[in-house]
Amino acid sequence: MLLPKKFFKQKTLKVARQLLGCFLIRQIGKKKIIAKIIETEAYCGPKDLANHASKGRTKRTEVMFGPAGHVYVYLIYGMYYCFNVVTEKEGYPAAVLIRGVEINNQEILGPGKVCRELKIDKSLHGVDLIKSNKIWLESYKGIKNRKIKKMPRVGVDYAGEYKDKLWRFVLIK
Repeated sequence: MLLPKKFFKQKTLKVARQLLGCFLIRQIGKKKIIAKIIETEAYCGPKDLANHASKGRTKRTEVMFGPAGHVYVYLIYGMYYCFNVVTEKEGYPAAVLIRGVEINNQEILGPGKVCRELKIDKSLHGVDLIKSNKIWLESYKGIKNRKIKKMPRVGVDYAGEYKDKLWRFVLIK
C-alpha cells in the first residue's frame, strides 16, 4: 500500500523508524526495483547542525522547506547522490536519509550505493512520492515487533551537540 501524505507529516524521528521495513520502489521504463528499507538517518529541523537547512533556506535546501513526502536529492563528494524524504510541516526543514536497503536478499549499505543501485539522481529532486510513477514508498504489514538499533549518525562530527544524537536507525533481523 502506498504510504499516504499524512505518514510523512509526522515527526522526523518517528518517520525514520517507521520507514524501516517499508519498500522504496523505483520504476525505470519496464523495470521495477523493489528495495526494503533497512537503515535510515533523521535530520530534524533548523537547529540540527548536521541538517543542510541549518544554514537557512538555499536553492539546494528549498525542497526541505516544502511539503512532506517530497524527495530531497543531493550530491556528496562530487560523485555520490543521497536520497532523502522530506518530513513534518511545511516551512520546517526536516528529512530522512535512506542509508541502507535490501534488494533480492542482498544488503546495499551506504546512501551513495543505494542511489547507484536504484538509479537515483538529481532528476528526482523535488518529486512528490505520492504522485510519482518513477519512485514511491509502500508499507509492509508483515513486520511485527520490529527490532531497531539506534546509533549515532555518520559523518557529522562538525555538528556540535548534534553529532552524538542517536538518530540513525537500523532494522535488526
